Formats: sequence, C-alpha cells, structure tokens
Amino acid sequence: MSCIYISLLSILLFSSCSDNNKDADNTTTQKTLMEYVMASDIQGVRNSVKNGIDIDRTNDIGETPLLKATQMNQITIAEILLKAGADINKQDNIYDSPFLYASAEGRTEILRMMLNYNPNVKIYNRYGGNGLIPAAEKGHLENVTLLLEKTDMDVNHINNLGWTALLEAIILTDGGKVYQDIIKVLIAHGANVNLPDKEGITPLAHARKKRYTEIERILLAAGAHE
Repeated sequence: MSCIYISLLSILLFSSCSDNNKDADNTTTQKTLMEYVMASDIQGVRNSVKNGIDIDRTNDIGETPLLKATQMNQITIAEILLKAGADINKQDNIYDSPFLYASAEGRTEILRMMLNYNPNVKIYNRYGGNGLIPAAEKGHLENVTLLLEKTDMDVNHINNLGWTALLEAIILTDGGKVYQDIIKVLIAHGANVNLPDKEGITPLAHARKKRYTEIERILLAAGAHE
C-alpha cells in the first residue's frame, strides 16, 4: 500500500514540475516576442506567433508588441501580428493604442492595414482626441483622408483642449499647403467651419489672427463667419 502511495505522490510531483516549467517557457517566449519586435527580427516574430504565444501581452508601460511595431514603423512585423489577431485598440499607460498611434504619427501603410480589422473610433488619446485630430495637426494628409473615407470617425469631435481637427489644423500649424489641403478634406467630409473653441473663437477668427489668407479664403467659401 505504501509503495502505491509513494508512486502516486511521485507522479503528482512530476506533473507539478512539468506545469511550472511550461509556465516558465511561456514567460520566456512572451518576453522574446517583444525583443524580436524591437530587434526588427521578422523570422523571430513569425516563430513566436507560430508557437501560439499571447501576442497582446504588455510590457511594464502597457505597450503591446503591435504598438511597439507601429512606433518603429515595422510594416511587415505589424502585418504578421495583425493577421495573428493582435488587438489594434489596446491602450498603453498613456492611452496610445496601435490604431491611435498609426493615425497620429503618419504610419500610413500600417494604418491602411488596420482599417481591415475593425478599429474602434470611439477610443480616445490622453488629450481626449480621436486619431483624426493629431493627424490633421501633424500634417498627415493621407491619414486624414483614409480616416474620413474608410471609417465613421467624427470629423467634429472636440478634445479636452476644446479643439476639433479643423481648429488644430489652423491653431497649431504654419498654415502651409498641406494644411490648406487637409482643411479642404475636413470640410468636404462635414467639418463645421463655425464651431468655435471653448473661448468662443471660430476657425475663421483664428485664421485671420494668424494671417493665413488662403485658409481664410477656404473657410469663407465654405460659409464661415466670426
């Protein structure tokens, strides 16, 4: 009887050790995925995904491998992760998500791929803005066009500063050709040219204050007033 008991105990102990080793292996594999992304190691990423790891596991500041790949503009790696089901809407500790970051920072090829994976346009960045607002402010015309043509993102969304994409394209820019084109695209997709900031200052008033005569002309043609 005692021999049977000892045998059963040995089996249980061996099983427990195996499970612990398996957990350790998974942890090592997950760490390696982020390292592969940061090293731009495409084959390493492919192998990690093939091994069935948790592709959305975050680092200590909440970044997923897909967010890191987006930050680094690693197009092929981002594609691998997207096809494996990586979450494009998961936000890090400062409320960046892969989709928001790609929109805001001009990662156009990655953004174009993400549009096939049902982005959540109701998730906002740390300023309370959607992806369109910083895309407009930073001069990413192609991103602005993609977001307005391929999603139902609110062109008149107001962030915590009280600004829309149209207002930021005037207030925070040099008013050059790319911003003139962005403003035309925003207006074509329903931007309210008379929606003021939280101080009650309209887009037209901001344009006149900054002496952006071409933007002033565009706004007036769209029915703007102070």
